[in-house]
Amino acid sequence: MTKLESEKSPRRLLLTGAALAVLATVIWSGNFIVARGIIHNIPPIALAFFRWLAASLLILPLAWKQIAVEWPIVRRNFFYFFWSALTGVSLFNTLVYIAGHYSPAINLALIGTTSSPVIAIILARIFLKEKVTLLRFSGLALCITGILYLLSAGSLQRLIALEFGKGDAWVLLGALAFAIYNILVRKKPAGISAQNFLFTIFTFGTLMLLPAWLYESAYSAPIEWNGHLISVVLYLGLGTSVIAFLCWNAAIVRLGAARTALFGNLIPIFSSLEALWILNEKITMIHITSGLLVVGGLLIANLSLKKGR
Repeated sequence: MTKLESEKSPRRLLLTGAALAVLATVIWSGNFIVARGIIHNIPPIALAFFRWLAASLLILPLAWKQIAVEWPIVRRNFFYFFWSALTGVSLFNTLVYIAGHYSPAINLALIGTTSSPVIAIILARIFLKEKVTLLRFSGLALCITGILYLLSAGSLQRLIALEFGKGDAWVLLGALAFAIYNILVRKKPAGISAQNFLFTIFTFGTLMLLPAWLYESAYSAPIEWNGHLISVVLYLGLGTSVIAFLCWNAAIVRLGAARTALFGNLIPIFSSLEALWILNEKITMIHITSGLLVVGGLLIANLSLKKGR
């Protein structure tokens, strides 16, 4: 490898990882809009269960050839896959879906978006020994400022008036679960393919949700399945599960857990733009300013690749 190629390699990894992380957040941003639209048509645990069941079936053809070959790796690292599935699949979105029954969207976005990157940075420092540079902290602070500005609509009084309740606690637990998942992905066992890794945790996570779904079904009204609801579950299974997780995990490998987690701050920005487009609302200076703050924070945080790791 030439000196020029060696110098470009870290930059290429950074750009590729950033592009994958952004793509994942774009896909995930639609999760909140879609899920909120059917929250009264399907109970939260049932939504999570059928989402991950669909994801497991959809990724099966991609992982089929590796399942038998890589089974010894899965068996030797059973508890690793158990915890990865529990945090990234069974708990994260299920807790967010449950929280949606108790808290308004502004609280969910505020707590979930700002807390998960902070937790991920702390955990990455403790367990992965990832360096936390001044640039990374500065970028994180700028991202949080942008999100707070968006969610408060530029009003300090509105921000101060936010109240935290039962739903906020659920989404905070969800943010913690996803932060732990980000750390675990960095410790993925050698020799297992990306497709089989996801098939394994999707399947394990679905099986762990099965008892909770059966319990919920005993006390909930029967689900009235229709074409719209099925299409939503398929979108969640293929888009926000298979495609987004493949992109996110690949970004973590290239950028690290803490740096990748920062890109989660883009989700409410993209969600707002999608809502503006769907509802034909106008883009205001609040949306533009908050978006610039978040993007600026991400750029500053990622400068740490050159300034020291």
